[in-house]
Amino acid sequence: MNANELSHPARILVIDDEAHLRELLEITLIKMGLEVDTAESLEAARRFLTKHTYSLVLTDMRLPDGSGLEMVEEVSASFKSTPIAVITAFGSADNAVVALKAGAFDYVSKPVALDQLRKLVRSALQMQNVKPLEQVAIVAAKPSSPSFLIGQSDEIQHVRSQISRLARSMAPVIITGESGSGKELAAREIHRNSARADKPFIAVNCGAIPEALMEAEFFGYRKGAFTGANDDRDGFFQAANGGTLMLDEVADLPLAMQVKLLRAIQERRVRKVGATAEEAVDVRILSATHQNLEACVSAGKFRQDLYYRLNVIELLLPPLRQRLSDVNELATCILLKLATPGYPISLNQAALAALQAYDFPGNVRELENILERAAAFANDGCIDVIDLGLRSVSNQRVPIVQEPAVATSLIETAINVDKTADQTVDATSQPNDAPNDPALLFAAPDLPCVLPDYLERIEREVIRTALAKTRNNRTQAAELLGVSFRQLRYSIQKLKINDVDTD
Repeated sequence: MNANELSHPARILVIDDEAHLRELLEITLIKMGLEVDTAESLEAARRFLTKHTYSLVLTDMRLPDGSGLEMVEEVSASFKSTPIAVITAFGSADNAVVALKAGAFDYVSKPVALDQLRKLVRSALQMQNVKPLEQVAIVAAKPSSPSFLIGQSDEIQHVRSQISRLARSMAPVIITGESGSGKELAAREIHRNSARADKPFIAVNCGAIPEALMEAEFFGYRKGAFTGANDDRDGFFQAANGGTLMLDEVADLPLAMQVKLLRAIQERRVRKVGATAEEAVDVRILSATHQNLEACVSAGKFRQDLYYRLNVIELLLPPLRQRLSDVNELATCILLKLATPGYPISLNQAALAALQAYDFPGNVRELENILERAAAFANDGCIDVIDLGLRSVSNQRVPIVQEPAVATSLIETAINVDKTADQTVDATSQPNDAPNDPALLFAAPDLPCVLPDYLERIEREVIRTALAKTRNNRTQAAELLGVSFRQLRYSIQKLKINDVDTD
């Protein structure tokens, strides 16, 4: 685009076979300072498209020589930088959903509300300032870019690539994935890369709102609408006006609220509790859930019409166990947040290897929890394997070559504890429940076995032996075991070890 093109106002193409509606739209757009071309058919529209570059194409769904859906597909395929919106008949929500899935930027319903039309046009014009798709994808893939989604695995780069495309549309997106996989971060990424980036992003946890308060929270209320309504208050839809509203855990919405939400999304108008008139709202809806919405629909827990309205485009987030190569980068970012000035925190290689072999049933949220806990127990800011306190998982991937080394190390530790303690504590003071012969305790288990459970049993008995030898003096026991007092205290809590009877 050259300097002369920049000096001209944006040009809009309106396609509709109704002359009075074409005239109304043309007058409205001209008053906004835009140049307008109008066409009554697909054939006329195609001629205009070969002559000019448009900032927005606005087409009716029903035309004399075809369907507006054909124009949506043509523009999406041949003029990728040109947004296209559709005009649908009142109540024909299914047509709007089909058009959005085909690549439409947005839609308006007949009779056309001029204020809604103006908002749609402004959003389309803002898209001209958004970077081209290829540039967005390149920036998102750079490790140094301030992306909400951290990692360089193929799985997360594919998600970023999808987001860069979804950000340029107004179509509703449902984000699915396991709990803790980063669904809200993905929603924020979509918002930040969209033409609405400078507008509000409102995230709502649908499962955390009491059912009796849902309508007031979503749509707002008027003063005096109910006891305690001392002032007018806006709801989530008004707060997100012009921006993005994210409905997290949308499957938890009760059926009565689903009906009201469907109307608000479909008509783009809401009525406050206690009000008689509706007000227009302009929000893009993103929703998220870890449940299977199709199964919820089949079970009668979720309305089918709302499901199709929300599930125009699906974005699936991979669980952390499918992108374990990102654990190092994720851990580095998390530890940077946990560190305090002058006290950096890091992982040693053994701890990193343990994390990369873990299955993370709680995904990234569990990784954050593990590292926050480990940072509290780490010696000199360096997290070791024992600090992680990883739970036993039957399908956890533990390198087989390390099993004999681990078991041998623990046997030697127990025997050394026996020898060292015998030099300071009389052997006759040993309690009856402490093992007399460590070699018997550490006999090789029958295979197959659950290695993490076996190692926990060994660790528990080694600690009990040390506590018995030191008459429950944890400081001395930690010295005998060669670990810090904090590490020993954490292991005692994790393994639920009570004080050993020394009578």
